[in-house]
Amino acid sequence: MKRLSVLPALLLALAAGTASAQLPEYQGAYTPGQSLQEYFAESEQNENKSIIYVFFNNAPCETCPQTIDLIEKIYYSYYSQEYSLFLINYAEDQDYDFIETYNLRNPLEVVLVRISDGSAFGYRKLQNLQDQISDPVSFTENFTNEVNDFLGDGSSSL
Repeated sequence: MKRLSVLPALLLALAAGTASAQLPEYQGAYTPGQSLQEYFAESEQNENKSIIYVFFNNAPCETCPQTIDLIEKIYYSYYSQEYSLFLINYAEDQDYDFIETYNLRNPLEVVLVRISDGSAFGYRKLQNLQDQISDPVSFTENFTNEVNDFLGDGSSSL
């Protein structure tokens, strides 16, 4: 899986509601060398689960931790049964070319990847989410609309 745009990683923990620039840390049984096929083989459910990637780098913005925290809350409230969520420090990516694949440049980037039968079928980058965090209600509406529009049938909307 050298050039595939999917990295199987387990969710990262983020301290809730902190204003400081804290980065999540990996937890669980994540295996960095695991391929997409190995990830799908672990559970048949994963083969058709589209992905919500939250990419961050080593120089987080002031509102990045709050934004990541809100994305996780939205995910667990609405999407945890339908999609996979991965938080990845793209600055440390050496094997998967996320920077090039998704043109990652900002401290925080969210990418939706449509998966079907173990293959990626397009992606959508969500722009400037960290700039929208001051209004959590609007942020939630915008985020769920984007996810539902690109990945789903709209059944998970608020």
